[in-house]
Amino acid sequence: MRDNPRAREEARVRRFSNTLIAGVTLIALCSGTWLLRDGIASHPPPQPSAAQAHRGRPPTQPPPVPALPPSPPDRVRIPAIRVDAPLMGLGLTPTGSLDVPPAERKNLAGWYESGTTPGEKGTAIVAGHVDNADGPAVFYRLGALKRGARIEVERRDGSLALFTVHAVEVFDARAFPDEKVYGAADRPELRVITCGGGYTKGTGYRGNVVVFAHLTDSRP
Repeated sequence: MRDNPRAREEARVRRFSNTLIAGVTLIALCSGTWLLRDGIASHPPPQPSAAQAHRGRPPTQPPPVPALPPSPPDRVRIPAIRVDAPLMGLGLTPTGSLDVPPAERKNLAGWYESGTTPGEKGTAIVAGHVDNADGPAVFYRLGALKRGARIEVERRDGSLALFTVHAVEVFDARAFPDEKVYGAADRPELRVITCGGGYTKGTGYRGNVVVFAHLTDSRP
């Protein structure tokens, strides 16, 4: 394959742009309007257990899956929690936080389009609401995912990127680990993010649920 300096530089810029996201990335996802209206007792979204936390890579691993060329994603599916949603591109707000999909479109997720594309080497970011004023939204059950679950991403070039979950964690917004979540990776990785970490009427959700996954297969 011939070296393409322009493509290499574009990939470098996408990887660097992840570091521009502020720690308050998903504050707009976390108002909990539905819970404010109906009360939290019967409606809390599931939260990941400590058993699903990141444990690092195992001592032995299967051969790495080749990274895919850059291509915008169009759809995300997570069969274990019945997610099948279109993806829109997201940018940054003037304050440096990640913009969010329109709250009224509860089955719409977004991806950070200035960053890595899912399947490309590096860390790609997908985000979506946990709920809206009418009830559960696209990633309401994200905290119920377990290690080993599959995430499928349809890409605009016609390929399908298949990821395997290797950790699910919840982080307090006041101590969000930016580097751990958004930092560069030496293989194709994916983060899927929504709100979580408990809820209060005064502040809404107190943090974020983050799913960590890596590319394990692809189909043309």
